[in-house]
Amino acid sequence: MFKYTIKRIISMIVTLFFISILTFVLMHSIPGGPFTSERRLPPKVEKAINEKYGLDDPLYLQYFNYMKDVVTKGDFGISYKKAGLSVNTMLKEGFPYSGIIGLGATAIIILFGIPFGIIAALKQNKFTDRFLMVLSTLGVTIPSFVLATGFLYFFSKKLGWVPSFGVSDWKGFIGPIVTIGGFSMAFVTRLTRSSMLEVLSSDYIKTARAKGLSEFTVITKHAMRNAMIPVITYLGPMIAGILTGSFVIEKVFAVPGIGNLFVTFITSRDYTVIMGITIFYAIFLVVAVFIVDILYAMIDPRIKFDE
Repeated sequence: MFKYTIKRIISMIVTLFFISILTFVLMHSIPGGPFTSERRLPPKVEKAINEKYGLDDPLYLQYFNYMKDVVTKGDFGISYKKAGLSVNTMLKEGFPYSGIIGLGATAIIILFGIPFGIIAALKQNKFTDRFLMVLSTLGVTIPSFVLATGFLYFFSKKLGWVPSFGVSDWKGFIGPIVTIGGFSMAFVTRLTRSSMLEVLSSDYIKTARAKGLSEFTVITKHAMRNAMIPVITYLGPMIAGILTGSFVIEKVFAVPGIGNLFVTFITSRDYTVIMGITIFYAIFLVVAVFIVDILYAMIDPRIKFDE
């Protein structure tokens, strides 16, 4: 396990390096820059600004200087568009909103998506199964921004139960949580059902039943353990994604989270903000994938990483 952990840490570092350099290159390959606008700045002013922020340096030097501060100081730089405001401050202020929404959505996904999938598999081709599959199909096929718009229309405009803008109180979090959680819950329900059906048709399940084991023991001890492996594979990156903010949903509900920040600053080509949010998300993602791999061994003892 120790050897595997070291290898994965090295792999995570390499992955983050390639993500950062690819993001940096793609940002600078787009025409324009953070100080490009319809109203052209005087050449002397534009040159002075570029010198101040080091934007006239070669790209490799800009990348090296930026990553040196990230690695040695944990400093993601200063925003080009918000004078005097650091990217670290933006992340510190925006992450709590995205984190609360992400945790709430994760709770919905785990508490409802997995049980619904198991119930649908155990009631295959019956009314319960078909009802849950119809709901999950609608949840998967309808885009998240449509669900968000529909939620605002009915529960905000028509019923007045939740605010239509922002998260000034706890009611403002309900819409983003339900919208993000509902979409992912529908997919997890279908994934759990298909995985459970595949496991339930396996020979070792038939053998367990032939030995006279109770149905509860067969399902909980034998079937669920193997059926959860593909579900956990999906849950790891998904949770990392929703914890770091949903770009579309936060924009629709006007949540000042990380996702909303990313949408706002990518249009203005604020390089430091884009790099900071991308690296922040990438760290969450690689750590989530690592945790998923560790959970594999906990769920299925037959998995031996060192081997």
